[in-house]
Amino acid sequence: MSLLRKRRNHYDVTDTVRISHPDEVRDAVCGIIGSLYPTMDLQPLHEGFEVFTQLYAGTLPGYLGCDTWYHDAQHSMDCALAMARLLDGYERNVPAAQRLGERRTQLGILIALFHDAGYIRKSSDAAWNGAEFTLNHVRRSGEFLADFLPKVGFADAVELTRQVVHFTGYEIALDKIRVRHPKDRMLGFMLGSADIIAQTSDRCYLEKCKTYLFREFVICGMAGAGIPGGPKVMYPQVEDLLRNTPEFNRKLWEERLDGYFQGVYRYMDHHFGGSNPYVEQIDAHLRLIRRLGRSGRFDRLARRPQAIAAKELREIAGLNPPPASKKPRSEMRRAA
Repeated sequence: MSLLRKRRNHYDVTDTVRISHPDEVRDAVCGIIGSLYPTMDLQPLHEGFEVFTQLYAGTLPGYLGCDTWYHDAQHSMDCALAMARLLDGYERNVPAAQRLGERRTQLGILIALFHDAGYIRKSSDAAWNGAEFTLNHVRRSGEFLADFLPKVGFADAVELTRQVVHFTGYEIALDKIRVRHPKDRMLGFMLGSADIIAQTSDRCYLEKCKTYLFREFVICGMAGAGIPGGPKVMYPQVEDLLRNTPEFNRKLWEERLDGYFQGVYRYMDHHFGGSNPYVEQIDAHLRLIRRLGRSGRFDRLARRPQAIAAKELREIAGLNPPPASKKPRSEMRRAA
């Protein structure tokens, strides 16, 4: 627990990898996978991180960069790192016949890296913020991956990927996702598990729910006053979201992590050779939010997260900002 107290905001759950920095996450991921499969060609992963950085920084032609706060670049890189660790623990501890193999392993990490790419606005989109795509971002992520994967040698995995990425969302019921091969379904279980444990173990998870996730839900109509003709308002006030966090997580574990995903997160124990630091951090978060919920003292969530969106990522990666462009009228209206 002392390690968890000392952990820094922009570092992974072990406080060893700066998950706000693409090069550092890429090196950590490639180190894990290179050790697991020493003969694997890691070039697709290198290219994946390069394109990811451009996409989220707003320098990839046709895209405007990340402008969401909870679903920022750091979360996706945290997910990719968790996925690599989970795959490593699985591949090293199952019989040879059950292993996913080099190709599925590499594909899984690429999907994890881009699983939230659907939040990134295209230049042609009328939306003023990526959070407007909350309810259909997974499908959009599949579309981005369908365009990207052939460029790194995975053209044959496009249709599979369009399905597997839905293990991270709610647009399709889990039992309706069209994946036939047991190993592909297992890959989906790992992807969905990595997404959940990465975001809920973030050092500032609770503060990000309070300051960032609620803001995204307001934009998409799920929180606040709602949007005419939009989805049902689930959280009129931020306190409603925070009070529901323990129950939401209970359902995540019951229905997904320990349920449909068959507890595959436990393979993380094998990667670490003992206890699972992700689970330890999540348990600490949930104990805290339950205690604050009983007292109503949500003001005690005092950590100060910083979203790694387009501007921050350009600074980290040393990229020049894209040429200035006129704001869409819809964005100017919202800003006013």
